Amino acid sequence: FGEAEWIRDTRSTPPQWKLEFERGVSTFPLPQQTVYLTPKAELRDIYGQGKGATILLGVHVGSGETPCYAELNELLGKHTAILGSTGAGKSGTVAAILHSLLERGGREKYDKWHPRIVVLDPHNEYGTAFPNAGRLSTDEKSLKLPYWLLDLQETIALFIGKTEHAATSQTNVIKNALIKARESGAVPLSIPPGRITVDSPVPYILGDPTGLDEFGKKGGVLYIEGFIGEINQQRPNNQNKKDHEEFNKVIRKIETLLRDTTMNFLMEAWDNEADPFGEVISQLLGKGNPVRIVDLSGIRNDVAGIASAVIARTLFNYKLWQSHEEREADPVVLVCEEAHRYVPDKGEAQYEAAQEAIRRVAKEGRKYGLGLLLVSQRPSEIESTVLSQCNSWIVHRITNDTDRKHVQSILPDSLAGLTKVLSGLRRQEAIFVGQAAVLPSRILIRTLDEKQRPRSHDIDFDKGWQTDPLSDEQLKKIAERWRLQQR
Repeated sequence: FGEAEWIRDTRSTPPQWKLEFERGVSTFPLPQQTVYLTPKAELRDIYGQGKGATILLGVHVGSGETPCYAELNELLGKHTAILGSTGAGKSGTVAAILHSLLERGGREKYDKWHPRIVVLDPHNEYGTAFPNAGRLSTDEKSLKLPYWLLDLQETIALFIGKTEHAATSQTNVIKNALIKARESGAVPLSIPPGRITVDSPVPYILGDPTGLDEFGKKGGVLYIEGFIGEINQQRPNNQNKKDHEEFNKVIRKIETLLRDTTMNFLMEAWDNEADPFGEVISQLLGKGNPVRIVDLSGIRNDVAGIASAVIARTLFNYKLWQSHEEREADPVVLVCEEAHRYVPDKGEAQYEAAQEAIRRVAKEGRKYGLGLLLVSQRPSEIESTVLSQCNSWIVHRITNDTDRKHVQSILPDSLAGLTKVLSGLRRQEAIFVGQAAVLPSRILIRTLDEKQRPRSHDIDFDKGWQTDPLSDEQLKKIAERWRLQQR
């Protein structure tokens, strides 16, 4: 006796009488009907079919090395979640998908092939796997996300921070100064000030906070231009230290950020002349590299969250303001590693500033041609509404019962039985289900060359301890890099 789940129908169509399969069931089998083993040739017909464009994902387990293809538009256009425990092969799967996408450009039927893929890389894993990709890094000073690109909430998060988020008075100071600074910045760019809002991506002068950490009188010798000047203008006209403390807190925070060399990508001053907005977008989506890897590993968590939020929001608004024809010609994919940091199911996000931006991409991005690949080793900690927006899932080994049950809860009832094998999957093996899969399958992700794989962060203790300890000179160099914040 056995039990089977009926997923697809088959039919033969003339004149070749070739087998074709389609999702859904029109005729159910009856008791006592004969069951046949499927020949390898028919397995290839079943698994090898896909509507429209497909990319190679790997091979089907137990089917004689039958290739597994993913339907490209379903995989990218309707969002995909890549889940699994640490070390199960998630990053390798992301790399396999991206390499398969890039390799399509070499096929004869494509005269042109220009993917637009942005990868948020919190651990600097993907740089070695894609040496020809555009690498945006704070270390190499190639990442530019200027402070004026931040919206009100991101500006508050940067200049006030979590510990002061409840200070309404500071929030009002920031809001009033921000709108006035943007209106001033709009003038040399010939932008009508009446069209400016507090969130408009209009560059503005930040100003010099030197000497303003002491309370002072409004105007006079303490008057300066720009955003900080607008903050200073709101001070009460008295010498009471308590009345000035809320202003001083904000100014001291800005001064600290300006001194931090790791923040140069965010705090570089605007020259009040050229409009750099187009260049900011171009670094992410301009001509050239089909893959742009944003290395966030050299940025502390609170700032990495703001940077991620700015990138996700910039991509979304870029797509939002395109014409219909531009959207059709310019689809974009955003890859989010460590998705549980951005959109946790409970509590505060580790990258709190990015939470709303990623949530909006998940809910609305597909309408504008912005696809999402969510990657996480903690599926139970990802916001359920975001995970439910994914129409396809590639699930690697999961040993945690809570995570396994969570994955089971988001899959259709007819596929929930597949989760029983999750704890026994080998490295690189995964369950592939959803709209991008021809059939729900157990697959082995394609094996990449060593140079095509993401950098492994698993340190070999056995090998490491067989080498000589670091010299005093090496230790000094490490200390110097630490002190100067230069890797």
